[in-house]
Amino acid sequence: MEDKYEKISRLAKRRGFFWQSYEIYGGIGGFISLGPLGVGLKNNIIEKWREVFVKPYRETIVEIETPIITPSKVFEASGHIEHFTDYIVECVKCGRKFRADHLLEEKGLTGLEGLREEELNRLIAEKGVKCPECGGTLGPVSKFNLLFKTTIGPYSEQVGYARPETAQGMFLNFHRIYEVMGRKLPLGIAQIGRVMRNEISPRQGPIRLREFTIMEIELFFDPLNPSCTYLEEVAGERISILRYGNREPIKIKVVEALEEGFIANEWNAFFMALAKKFLNYLGIPDDKQMFVEKGPQEKAHYSSQTFDQVVLTERWGWVEVSGHAYRTDYDLKKHMEYSGRDLRAYRFKGEGEVRKVLQVKPIVKNIIRDFGKDKLPAILSNLNSLDGRKVVEALSKGGLELNIEGIGSIKLNNEHLIVVEREEKDYVERFLPHVAEPSFGIERLLYVVLEYSYRERKGRIILSLPKELAPIKVAVFPLVKEEGLCRIAKEIYGKLKKEGLTVILEEEGSIGKRYAKADEIGIPFAITVDRQSLEDSTVTVRDRDSWRQVRVNIGELPKFINRLLREGALQALEQPSRYPP
Repeated sequence: MEDKYEKISRLAKRRGFFWQSYEIYGGIGGFISLGPLGVGLKNNIIEKWREVFVKPYRETIVEIETPIITPSKVFEASGHIEHFTDYIVECVKCGRKFRADHLLEEKGLTGLEGLREEELNRLIAEKGVKCPECGGTLGPVSKFNLLFKTTIGPYSEQVGYARPETAQGMFLNFHRIYEVMGRKLPLGIAQIGRVMRNEISPRQGPIRLREFTIMEIELFFDPLNPSCTYLEEVAGERISILRYGNREPIKIKVVEALEEGFIANEWNAFFMALAKKFLNYLGIPDDKQMFVEKGPQEKAHYSSQTFDQVVLTERWGWVEVSGHAYRTDYDLKKHMEYSGRDLRAYRFKGEGEVRKVLQVKPIVKNIIRDFGKDKLPAILSNLNSLDGRKVVEALSKGGLELNIEGIGSIKLNNEHLIVVEREEKDYVERFLPHVAEPSFGIERLLYVVLEYSYRERKGRIILSLPKELAPIKVAVFPLVKEEGLCRIAKEIYGKLKKEGLTVILEEEGSIGKRYAKADEIGIPFAITVDRQSLEDSTVTVRDRDSWRQVRVNIGELPKFINRLLREGALQALEQPSRYPP
């Protein structure tokens, strides 16, 4: 018997939501293509996320866009080259490779996150796990880095990686955005974009992909003033939390979760409350979602506390759709250390205090002598933001190395730089902000929206998408293909398009088949032009979910449809369907 995933996958392929990529060449695991309806649904999910997380808070949260390909130095600093790994195991007979924990999960084991090679090897031996493809013996477990590696330009030594998250682009640009926004905290930086993770053996359709889209916010705040500006809006919101080490979740108000110390800071609590409401908008009820706290060995290397927001699915059980991490100052601290740039924010002090400052002064003529006049502007630009203490330390060890875009690596010494000490009265205190992060995977959200919208009624499929998310809002049908009916249908189609609605016009086929197609692709309303329309300028408006309908004057249609989309309730549709469903 088919489960819901198989039914949705078949529907998605037939109607143009999603399917496996490169299918004419046999397909490659971990990649999906979105069709017209899939792109429409995805874009509507993104826009709903913006409406919930960004637009109401524009005075605090801004959106940026950064590159996908990233120099290796960034991921050395962030810890991804060392820590962004999974455990792989290879069949000694056929050579196929698999994620070790996935093979064990298929044997019914749980709680495998954080286990090391030795423990995984022991469990594979104890459970007698064999290759799922050929039944062969499995070799030893080893680490596999999930970053996609490439080279930047024609030089093999210029190593780059495709980003596995958008977060690093926001950390690298924090200080510039901080300056642009008037040096104010809290400051949220949002980004939506493609990311890549070289998954070992993705076998879960849109749930586990090698290339996908995420929506993230990095919210920077002063650790001495960690209050969330908007907490009052969600203080009474109830969320389900499964704390680490507990068997059952608790339902608790956000403000109580903070008072009890279950959630580490107000900003993470705020975003978790918004995430719960966001999933409600996507059609996921409260009892089918919760936040699961990750244990010490399960958290990412940058996180002080992490909750995964999970949704119950028919095939895979609880599936993560968003992560909520308290990243402290880990990332900014690492990038400041590796780049030598000052990424600190400012906290104003009342009286001010005298401090000694080391100022780096270039000896311009010697820099021109040794490196040329054309390179001088780039060298001076790189020197401007360097910490004087680090420069002194580097010069004492033989020289300061700079890696400059378009020039490469150069080394400056005491002939090129002078470091002088001076006193100044400082009215600001420098510090590294802490960070709260909500991160959402769009393709997983797209799938759970489809699963929770899928209905069957009298042998027919109905995709009861939330009306805001439906890629197409209205279908216009002439009852039969006659000139007068088709003329009116085209006029209605044009009017609704001018209202900004996504509309389709279909004239071919029986009315029953056209209704069935509209239901399958989730169109909330179908407008049917019949012979009565020629007499009194009215049409029927049919509701997708109830199959009820009402007659409406053609002149009132735009206002009527917009009201139904806005209010979501179709109480006016009290008449039984006039035409076969």
